Amino acid sequence: MLLTLTTTHEPATDLGYLLVKHPDRVQEFDLPTGTAHVFYPEATAQRCTAALLVEVDPQRLGVGRRRAASTPESFTLGQYVNDRAYAASSLLSSALSTVFRSALRGVSRDRPELAGSAIPLSIRVPVLRCRGGADLAVRLFTPLGWTVTAAPLPLDEQHPEWGDSRYVDLCLTGTVRLADALNHLYVLLPVLDDAKHYWVAPDEIDKLLRAGAGWLADHPERALITRRYLAHRRALAGQAMARLAELRLADVPVPDDSVDGVTGPADGATPVADPRRASLAVRRREAVLAALAASGATRVVDLGCGGGALLTGLLADRRYTEVVGVDVSTQALTVAARRLRLDRLPQRQQDRVRLWQSALTYRDDRLRGYDAAVLMEVVEHLDPARLPALEDAVLGHARPGTLVVTTPNAEYNVRYEGLPAGRFRHPDHRFEWTRAEFAAWVDRVAADHGYTATISGVGDHDPELGHPTQLAVLTAVASRETTR
Repeated sequence: MLLTLTTTHEPATDLGYLLVKHPDRVQEFDLPTGTAHVFYPEATAQRCTAALLVEVDPQRLGVGRRRAASTPESFTLGQYVNDRAYAASSLLSSALSTVFRSALRGVSRDRPELAGSAIPLSIRVPVLRCRGGADLAVRLFTPLGWTVTAAPLPLDEQHPEWGDSRYVDLCLTGTVRLADALNHLYVLLPVLDDAKHYWVAPDEIDKLLRAGAGWLADHPERALITRRYLAHRRALAGQAMARLAELRLADVPVPDDSVDGVTGPADGATPVADPRRASLAVRRREAVLAALAASGATRVVDLGCGGGALLTGLLADRRYTEVVGVDVSTQALTVAARRLRLDRLPQRQQDRVRLWQSALTYRDDRLRGYDAAVLMEVVEHLDPARLPALEDAVLGHARPGTLVVTTPNAEYNVRYEGLPAGRFRHPDHRFEWTRAEFAAWVDRVAADHGYTATISGVGDHDPELGHPTQLAVLTAVASRETTR
């Protein structure tokens, strides 16, 4: 079975640093079911392709099948006569996790900034069993930001009248973080195949949620993905769905996913949902991470961290030596700890993370002195009368070197189909600012507390209404001179 991964990010050979595999070498890895080979068919500054070729040993695979007896091909000859050695399946998924372990975690010692950035990628799996047809591949990968081509393979090229087989030639293109791309494949290859080569135990739930962090909970096909990944074991699928529901409900403040990914033309025509585009929640997190990277911060506190979506990205980047998540909800912090897998992280990683329960409208000495702080989709969840207390606690008392703030742009709401006039994007929002209102607030609090500020936007830009999300970066001046 074969998988190729291509980038045109320049220099494209940096792909070798992200995969931790040198482009000039052919490398082999022993697997329980065979051998994996990694090589580069092309490696130039403009274009680089890494190939993962997995050779399955039928005898080793047969031993595993006799032990597990968990696959559809349970008859005697099925241990040796089957498509597992040739079509992408959970065997390829397991090889990905073994061979590209660091890349799956989003870790790169030599290119940490690139590991956290979305880059142009093209992925091809030339033979993939797709139970459900090419349409299912489109339904699974398109919401994750991929442009999908799934060409059905004929049963026999010499006899086209026999029709198509259950296999497809899958091609994915998009601008995606490499770690996200590999995790998408790790989960969805066996889901499309709808079979696993090993016994599915309860710990598979943790594997699924770890690989699906940041995207599975909001995927429109999450129920199908969960059921197939867990080999149709109802009890396990039920537990997994309950934990995904926890992640969605406890991601406080709740992101505006009910309208994410929807754009519309400036002439007021009906908005169109483009499922190939990454959701606004994902693009928002990427923009915040980029702002933090540009600030040079190494110690960061996420104020109102909710279920830990942003914390996951921060922890994956080694530049951040200390990452703190703060939330008033202890349930949200529990979900964040589970999402980060704190109980299973190496001690060195655990030492980088802290989760604190605290109200953001009260002064907390623990929050003082950090390089940067984030208020991502937080301020609109407060009553306007409580904003001065937030300003004093965060900018006056905690006083981070950099503060990154995001909030919805109320003017853009008319572009959301189904959102009545005058309604907010989420029922817990207490207000939503226009661009002028947000700019006035940012200018005032920056002047009051000795900061300079820049304002930008996140998401698709509308020439009349701006971006759906507003983003401000406040930077503390060297000497604190305020006009309070």
